[in-house]
Amino acid sequence: MTQDRLAIPIDLLEDFAHRLGSIVSRLDDTKAAFQAFEEDLGDGSVVDALDHFEHNWKDGRGDIHKQLTGLGKMANTVVREMRKVDTDLAQQLAKSTQPQPQGGAQ
Repeated sequence: MTQDRLAIPIDLLEDFAHRLGSIVSRLDDTKAAFQAFEEDLGDGSVVDALDHFEHNWKDGRGDIHKQLTGLGKMANTVVREMRKVDTDLAQQLAKSTQPQPQGGAQ
């Protein structure tokens, strides 16, 4: 890669956006995950502590959710726009390399 060119690994950026979405989904599912293992935790104090954590975690989770969702949207926008630019440039290049009709024929 040269210093004067913009290079964006589109596939990696798209994967990054997908992973952010997965993280957001798992953040939203913490309560369900805790409840799924409730019987395996044994002592009720552990369950109570997890419920307390989950309840108090809502404040921070909302901010993190918002930021991760925003990052995912930005990454998807960059992917979409870079693919559009790539397609537009390819079409322009193809058009510019087509032979031009010869003028003067009547």
